[in-house]
Amino acid sequence: MTDTAFSEPTEPQDILRPNAQRAKNAITLLWIVLILDVISFFSDYLQYALLSAPELSEEAAEANDTRQQIIGIVYLICYIVSVVTFIKWFRRAYYNLSLKDDYLSYSNKDVAISWFLPIICLYKPYQIMKELYRKTGHLLEDHGLMPKEKLSLALVNIWWILWVISSILGHISFRLSMKSDTINDMLTNTALTMIISLVGIPLALLAIQVIRRYAQAEALLNQIPYESKQSDHDVLPEG
Repeated sequence: MTDTAFSEPTEPQDILRPNAQRAKNAITLLWIVLILDVISFFSDYLQYALLSAPELSEEAAEANDTRQQIIGIVYLICYIVSVVTFIKWFRRAYYNLSLKDDYLSYSNKDVAISWFLPIICLYKPYQIMKELYRKTGHLLEDHGLMPKEKLSLALVNIWWILWVISSILGHISFRLSMKSDTINDMLTNTALTMIISLVGIPLALLAIQVIRRYAQAEALLNQIPYESKQSDHDVLPEG
């Protein structure tokens, strides 16, 4: 009897790491950000009306500033947490795909850091998400688990267009806020932040759908049987 008869069975190397909870967390935070976008819009509208009034009392100005500061701080905190939860889900999703496809274009480090690099943040995360959708769709279709049309790149494209618009407008608004010395400057910036909030509502809804649709597809990846694969690089480390 050979020694291999007594060897312990090896665990398949491409079992996906759990990502459903990360998807739920990211979606929950996006809903919170969406609600705060609605609140921010109405708060900015009140500020715009106040600044447009012929007279501005000190009490009204202080109340407005307090309200805006509270909303701004809450929004910033929730937005940062939302970014963190989204990237954690995104990185785990890409790592899981690397267990089923040896030839991805990026590393897990790229998935996270690409969101924070100037200029690069305007296109590389989109390229990674597009590859995530496209390659997962082909894998599932090849194994008869899901038609690739279920992972529509049109959804990703529209989501990313709104993301770029929101990012550019946010940068302009930040620059304007640094030199808002007059009422007209404040009116202009307030109007711009209202537009940003309006863009943020469909942006959050689309981001939710991007996560939800991929999460449904990702759950099917474990049904793809393990196959020994020859790879020209190591499996991506998931930090």
